[in-house]
Amino acid sequence: MLARPRLRRRHTVLTIALLCTLTPLVGCTDSGGSAPASPSPSPTSATAVQEARIVIKNFRFEPANLTVAPGTKVSVVNEDSSPHTVTAEAADSFDTSTIEGGRTATFTAPPTAGTYRYLCDIHPSMRGTLTVR
Repeated sequence: MLARPRLRRRHTVLTIALLCTLTPLVGCTDSGGSAPASPSPSPTSATAVQEARIVIKNFRFEPANLTVAPGTKVSVVNEDSSPHTVTAEAADSFDTSTIEGGRTATFTAPPTAGTYRYLCDIHPSMRGTLTVR
């Protein structure tokens, strides 16, 4: 009879140990039941950020107007099947070159504050604005 309670206790201890090991892996919430807030900004954020993202989808830049700090790394994700570019109208400001469908490219925002209009060289009706401040 004594073996059964010990076995149950050992089983309980092992189960608890396993759960404690797996908890960080599955991202459980804290005891309050709320998940921690994500520190990453939304790609449509109008505030200055150190990393930013432009998504090309349905022949549009999303967001079309983005504000970043000088020197920010900007990722451009092309979700269309057609190739696109993100090319500043001001010479030598920034240019991703051709980004094939399903690919990602990056550029660095200019170091000087200002408003930089950009377009897709392949589809000039696609336009956006990068504000550096």
